[in-house]
Amino acid sequence: MSLESVQERLTGALDHPNDGGVIEAFGALLPEGEYLPLLLSVEPRLIVPGQEGDYFSREQVATWGVDQFWGLPEYPHTPYYRTFETAVDADAHLYEFVVPMVPPTWNERERVEEYVALMGQGAVPTAVAISTLDVCQPAVDLGDDPSVHWGLTHFLLDGHHKLEAAATAGRPVRLLSLLALGESLAAAEECARLPALRGRPRSARAAGT
Repeated sequence: MSLESVQERLTGALDHPNDGGVIEAFGALLPEGEYLPLLLSVEPRLIVPGQEGDYFSREQVATWGVDQFWGLPEYPHTPYYRTFETAVDADAHLYEFVVPMVPPTWNERERVEEYVALMGQGAVPTAVAISTLDVCQPAVDLGDDPSVHWGLTHFLLDGHHKLEAAATAGRPVRLLSLLALGESLAAAEECARLPALRGRPRSARAAGT
């Protein structure tokens, strides 16, 4: 869904969500609905399912336990990026993910390397995503940490090469998130808390606390 009309503007950092008409350009492709635009800074870390850092093998198991039939963690079927997490309160934690629409192995190596070089010179490019917030907790205690999970998930519309380059180089990128309020499993007041929560210091959750 990359749009050539805004590609040059997205090569650098947006200072406002609608710089250069980016929201209008991508909004024309999305279903009619109510969206909350969020302009975020993210430092992505590429995660392979079942390997180090995998939310579905660690935090989700700590709260929901393993699948009752298979006896295994849930499998997301794709590599993804973890970008941020912080405490909502003593019993709830925010986890943020960026999900590519194609696997990183499909990315063009030359374009990834171009962005790595640009970031090495101080550039901070911008990616665009449609996002959802799901606030969930287990109905019964099957794990060691029966907490509430706020899952903020960004599905990339533009920026696949940028995210991989940032993960490779250990550099930040801007992310313009168009949060689909009608598609989120969260109340309006919970969605409204996201800007403040994203402004908190990053912190991991200690299981059982």
